Amino acid sequence: MPYSRRRFFEYLAASPACFAATEFVPAKPEDAINVLDFEAAARKKLPPAHFGYIATGVEDDYTLQANREAFRHYQLRPRRLVDVRGVNTAVSIYGRTWDTPILLAPTGSHHAFHEDAELAVARASRSRKTLQILSTASTTSVEDVNTAVGDPVWYQLYATSKWAVTEKLVKRAEAAGCPVLVVTIDLPTGRKTETEIRYRMQDTRDCLACHPKGGLGTAGFFTRKPMFKGLDMTGETLFAPALTWESIRRIRQMTSMKVVLKGIVTREDAVLSRENGVDGVVVSNHGGRAEESGRGSLDCLPEVLDGVSGAMPVFVDGGFRRGTDIFKALALGARAVCIGRPYLWGLGAFGQPGVEAVIDMLRKELTLAMQQCGTRSIAEIKPSYVQRASA
Repeated sequence: MPYSRRRFFEYLAASPACFAATEFVPAKPEDAINVLDFEAAARKKLPPAHFGYIATGVEDDYTLQANREAFRHYQLRPRRLVDVRGVNTAVSIYGRTWDTPILLAPTGSHHAFHEDAELAVARASRSRKTLQILSTASTTSVEDVNTAVGDPVWYQLYATSKWAVTEKLVKRAEAAGCPVLVVTIDLPTGRKTETEIRYRMQDTRDCLACHPKGGLGTAGFFTRKPMFKGLDMTGETLFAPALTWESIRRIRQMTSMKVVLKGIVTREDAVLSRENGVDGVVVSNHGGRAEESGRGSLDCLPEVLDGVSGAMPVFVDGGFRRGTDIFKALALGARAVCIGRPYLWGLGAFGQPGVEAVIDMLRKELTLAMQQCGTRSIAEIKPSYVQRASA
């Protein structure tokens, strides 16, 4: 074999492209190299229909992909010769201090991914001193989750199609001691989750074996969600097409919890959030699972911050997979970021240890990014540390 050809194959063997065809699947949490490895492990372990629920966006998954692409639109501006032997990732939110600005976003139906469900996530939240936001569509009650965490979690609200049900959900969360109500407003109607449908078509199991109560329809959904126990959900859905700013004002008046709106993506709605007295917003397109806008959450963050004008903390979710992703959002002005799919991959693959490993990995990467940029605390991360990439 000629020398040049031999050198070419040696180069190819050492190239990342050589590994592309064979997906690495970690056998245990500590084997993972990055959080995407947990996705591979979850895909291998979970039934196709259940993994498809995690993986899906809507329609062409264009917005889901845009969430990841948005991070390429911003570049870091590292600073040199700063003593970064000590780095503190703690963040203060509404008077509480957390070890990390990485929050666990509200995601539903955890029992589809692990037998310990939301309790595994709650225990991981407790061990890593990380904030958990519990979904209305949880398969574990807010009371049980609070017990597992040892402290009340934030509660995410879907304002259902019946106002009386919405009010009871709010009162129950408040009675459980939840300090913050996160109202999701980006899913007023149905959606077309084509990737989920395609995964479901690959699933040859008898779904009624694990969905016996009420079957697979809407009635069965509510019977498996303990937050709806004792509520008449006949003919009701989680969608609330009649929800308006007046509805938000009514929610604000019915509770002493802080009210955060999840799903704000424009300057105009950020201004209205400020004018209607909410306590915070989450820049979110539901992880690309609501509407097919084609806009990444990180690209929406600057205009929302502009509309809020410093009146309230701004959080963001959508596509966070690296510590540098988190750093960019914090530098742009986000108070904290929420992760969803990554910790579900960890849960589905390994249970509580998987969730803990995902949190640890992202925190370590964030610490490394902070050190590389010369920032020793979250407060030191300023807009000057990022720039918009040239076209």
